[in-house]
Amino acid sequence: MTSISLTEAGKRFNKDWIFRNLTFHFEVGKKYALVGNNGSGKSTLLQIIAGYSNLSKGSIEWKESDASSIYEQISIAAPYLELVEEFTALEQFKFHTQFKSISNVLSIQQMIDTVGLTDATHKQIRYYSSGMKQRLKLALAIFSDSPILLLDEPCSNLDKDGYTLYKKLIEQYAMHKLIIVGSNDTQEYEFCETQINLMDYKS
Repeated sequence: MTSISLTEAGKRFNKDWIFRNLTFHFEVGKKYALVGNNGSGKSTLLQIIAGYSNLSKGSIEWKESDASSIYEQISIAAPYLELVEEFTALEQFKFHTQFKSISNVLSIQQMIDTVGLTDATHKQIRYYSSGMKQRLKLALAIFSDSPILLLDEPCSNLDKDGYTLYKKLIEQYAMHKLIIVGSNDTQEYEFCETQINLMDYKS
């Protein structure tokens, strides 16, 4: 298992600090919500934790894990992450398994069924609605066999049934993980024990 520690962490673009002086320890198996106004740095911090971006100041440490293989420990779902439009859902899952292990709690087809994409299993993703794509992104992240789950606005493009599905997926398949949710929607992070308001780290 991997825990994550930030020490005096800061990120800026040009001369503008998005956040700074953030020191925090994310513990194994706990649930956290990153909150704050639009532009407060929620997505940016999640990308840093995922290893997609670097800090401008301070440090991040993935404890009990080699930083070069942290991608194996972390899965992420976010609106800005792209799927391979030419793939079907089944092909996307099989492609995903080349880089990250998938939980054996269900078969790939059962995972696709669980997120309500049974009829679209063999349809190219380019023909999916935005809601269908988000369901697939959530499935790929939540069913990945990784101890850390990052969720950036996880219910983007989802309707009421999609919100219900999201909560079910978290409750049944992800509560043993370290989860960090970036959101301003309380329905997306109501299961989190701790909130970190990034507006507190602007100076």
